[in-house]
Amino acid sequence: MRLSSFLAVFRPALPLILGLSLGCSLSLLMVSWTQGDTDEACGDELGNGRLIHSGHVRDVQDGHDGDGNEDFQPRIVPYHKDPNKPHKKVLRTRYIHTELGIRERLLVGILSSRATLNTLGVAVNKTVAHRFHRTFFFTGLRSTKAPHGMAVVAHGDDRPVWLMYETIRHLHQHHGNEYDWFYLAQDDTYTQAERVMELVNHLSAGQDMYMGRAEEFIGGEERARYCHGGYGYLLSRSLLARLQPHLDSCRNDILSVRPDEWLGRCIIDYLGLSCVEKHQEMTYRYFELQKNVDPEREDSAQFKNAFTVHPISEPALMYRLHKRYNQIELDWTYAQIQQLQNQINNISELTPEGKAGATWPIGINPPFRPKTRFEVINWEYFTEEHIYSCADSSPKCELRGADRADISSVLETAVGRLNERYQPQLRFRKRRLLNGYRRFDPTRGMEYMLDLALEAFTQKGHSQVIAKRVSLLKPLSAVEIIPMPYVTEATRVQVILPVTAHDQDFVGNFLDMYVMNALDTHDNALLTFLFVYDPFDAQRVSQTDVFAGVKAMIGEVEKRYGDVKIPWISVKTEVPSQVKLMDIISKKHPVDTLFFLASVWTEVNADFLNRCRMNAISNWQVFFPIHFQEYSPALVYRDQQPSAASSFASESLRDGHFDRHVFEEACFYNADYMAARTKMAADILDNDELLESMDVYEIFVRYSGLHVFRAVEPALVQKYVHRECNPRFSEDIYHRCVLSNLEGLASRSHLAMALFEQEQANST
Repeated sequence: MRLSSFLAVFRPALPLILGLSLGCSLSLLMVSWTQGDTDEACGDELGNGRLIHSGHVRDVQDGHDGDGNEDFQPRIVPYHKDPNKPHKKVLRTRYIHTELGIRERLLVGILSSRATLNTLGVAVNKTVAHRFHRTFFFTGLRSTKAPHGMAVVAHGDDRPVWLMYETIRHLHQHHGNEYDWFYLAQDDTYTQAERVMELVNHLSAGQDMYMGRAEEFIGGEERARYCHGGYGYLLSRSLLARLQPHLDSCRNDILSVRPDEWLGRCIIDYLGLSCVEKHQEMTYRYFELQKNVDPEREDSAQFKNAFTVHPISEPALMYRLHKRYNQIELDWTYAQIQQLQNQINNISELTPEGKAGATWPIGINPPFRPKTRFEVINWEYFTEEHIYSCADSSPKCELRGADRADISSVLETAVGRLNERYQPQLRFRKRRLLNGYRRFDPTRGMEYMLDLALEAFTQKGHSQVIAKRVSLLKPLSAVEIIPMPYVTEATRVQVILPVTAHDQDFVGNFLDMYVMNALDTHDNALLTFLFVYDPFDAQRVSQTDVFAGVKAMIGEVEKRYGDVKIPWISVKTEVPSQVKLMDIISKKHPVDTLFFLASVWTEVNADFLNRCRMNAISNWQVFFPIHFQEYSPALVYRDQQPSAASSFASESLRDGHFDRHVFEEACFYNADYMAARTKMAADILDNDELLESMDVYEIFVRYSGLHVFRAVEPALVQKYVHRECNPRFSEDIYHRCVLSNLEGLASRSHLAMALFEQEQANST
């Protein structure tokens, strides 16, 4: 028996094919759609009032339909070069959508007030604002402090009509060329974001459109209508552009108390357009919420299919509506999944493999089939207390954290699905997990196989303990693309190298690698040394400089490369804290400097410098790479000769590990560090001991709102070294240093062989 788990996260991405029944024959290469009734069984089986259009699409055979179809006809824009004018260099835009004139689909504006911005406005922002591409909140008087995470535009006047006038003017002036549609609503309106986006995606952007709930003017006898502001309304970009020249006239000539009525009168008088509720088979649906209505009990079709609900009297009601509509969407998704699975199961009989060709679960990608033995995905064995594949290569480790919660959730789901399938005849209760297996298939998701000891109860009260094997799948849902700011690989990297008296023996290798990979290749990188003197060496620097040899090597490099200068800074301190050293460096560089905080064991190369530039983003992200640490040659090779492969060859990653305990290397911008230190100043109050107990990584984690990106970095390779752990650092930093030394000796197999050889030698 196989059970599919967590199917709620799978949402089909092709809703337009849901209405095709299995008996219809379609050709995707040439298809003609006609309008009208038909007797064929190609109707929409999942409609039930859910889809926003009726499925009738007109057959457009030529470009002279008279209903705005000229927008779909290709037009050639000729280019005429004036021979009398001098040739000018073409300036290409940074993004292709700018050059091609591609605009975003929808911008949302919420009309709020000073009294409701922190209540209803916040509720709108938390429920639906994040589902739109961009949302602005327009208000009158400026507030002392805007709510966090909200884009608030204050016009300085709380008169409703003036607020509407300034809002329309602001949208056209600042965003008129960026968006095709503009949706305006009040903050006492709940909006179904997905349905509004679906409506906009089916409307042509090249025509004037004023769409919402049509209302008659007060005391008016004409047939013109305006869109009620409480239920929201759509304005096309072309309408906004045509309306802009007449806004001042509307403000001076039209007298109205209601802002939505004023806008409707302005559009009617100067553009001759009236509010519409239906256009091209698309209907704008809304629901008027009565007083003291419980959203959980509202079950009418008008409520379920509404795009907007009005009026909302309090934020709690907004959240309850959001929960109710999410449940409606979830139920509809489950029904959609079930019907799609039935269709796939039925159509599988027509495939060459027949019914056996249908993979489990239906509609999910088939399991990955390895072509060689090296591509086989391993199964992890686990029990309720332990897992037998650990990150540190231990044979067994305790289940904890996210892994423990994951296993517990899977067991609960398995028993729940068994009860759903066999009740009321049988009811199951878990006794214990006999065996558990899991693996991550990148084409499907996380797969589980569970051997369960279950106590089965019959309807008559009899019980028996049975063993049952079940399979579950936690499928991958839609991939989320995280927007990131624009970065370039041309940024200059300022390499900072702190050196103590104990580390100077390793500076020679660092300089050789830096010269070969940065200076010889003319990489846009600069190097600065930071010599850390202890108080005793600082007093004797005039007689004997402990860093004289290092400074001589720097001088040789500067002589070899005449245009290269490698500056150094001398610091005296007993405890070389990262934070103290960076405070000195930060003050001597501009705020837009990209720092790479290195160590003397780091081998700098172009690949890593480029990833440093790409992963460190100003005011957004800092990068702490996990370097590859080679094992001790004395334990790994013993009497054998080590491989002559270069440190940058793939063979070098064979005898070592990624050191997760070291946070010394970092890439970040000076402005981000200065902002984090400013926030930290209130906590330390010149407490030097606190500065010594923290490193740069902890500064960014605790005092910055940036993404702290930590990932393995194969291009950052370090030779084996036994680090000197300073006991004056914090307990956490000292403990990490000790663990790094212990785990960096050798792998378990190498240590076992060394112990075996030692025991053999002792026995003889």
